[in-house]
Amino acid sequence: MAAQGFRRTLIRNGAVGVGVGLALVLAARLTHFPAVFQIMFFVYALLGAGVFILLDAPSMKRLEGGRAVIGLVLFYLVLSGVYIGGASGLPQYDPEVEKGKIEKVLKARRARTRQGKADELIARARVLHERASAIERHLQALGGGAQVAEEVASVPASTAAAGDLFELGKEQWELQECYNCHKLFGKGGKKRGPQLDNIGNLMTPDALRQKILDPKSWMAEGFDKQYKKGKMPDKYKDLMFDEEIDALVVFLSSLKDATVETPTPIRMP
Repeated sequence: MAAQGFRRTLIRNGAVGVGVGLALVLAARLTHFPAVFQIMFFVYALLGAGVFILLDAPSMKRLEGGRAVIGLVLFYLVLSGVYIGGASGLPQYDPEVEKGKIEKVLKARRARTRQGKADELIARARVLHERASAIERHLQALGGGAQVAEEVASVPASTAAAGDLFELGKEQWELQECYNCHKLFGKGGKKRGPQLDNIGNLMTPDALRQKILDPKSWMAEGFDKQYKKGKMPDKYKDLMFDEEIDALVVFLSSLKDATVETPTPIRMP
């Protein structure tokens, strides 16, 4: 009879734990919690059900002497194994990744110091000198003139500058963790902000810059609740240098995949 009663308690409390866990997962999804938190909430609900099951479990036979020691050790090993195994299954925090992000942010700040600017100018001068020398040698071999040299030199320089801005903007997308709220290339996004694969066809560079500096200036169609709650922070005007914002705008302006449905931007008064 005791075994049957405990079996019923096990089924009842287990069902309650699963039900509470599913309710917590649903609530977490509706409030846009990351998947890892949804899993944790469900696990916590099961652990709570496990506690009530243990409280209603029949008493164990008393252990004494060596058996008591062995039982305690086995209990500790099982408990530790479950805890470590469960924790290892969750996404792990990697300090090296975060250190790399911080280093990239600080690198731009160091470059604005006197020594940093000097080093940057020297490096640019070397690159320009090597480029000019290569063009000069090429023109000498072709018999070209100085005017042609100026025209040819201007093309790779502008192309390189555009490419640099695009890469810097892509880097800012990662450093500022825009992917936490916006989906791009099928990755990231927590439904706090619109998917941006086609934003370059919907907003001008000036409008994109305005949106970054003043998030309340534009709203994505269908994102009224997120707009009212101020999901997009207004910190970037303080966190980013002008050239970093310009680079991010260049990157966003290049996103013109018309096959992806990006919500229409609405200019707010």
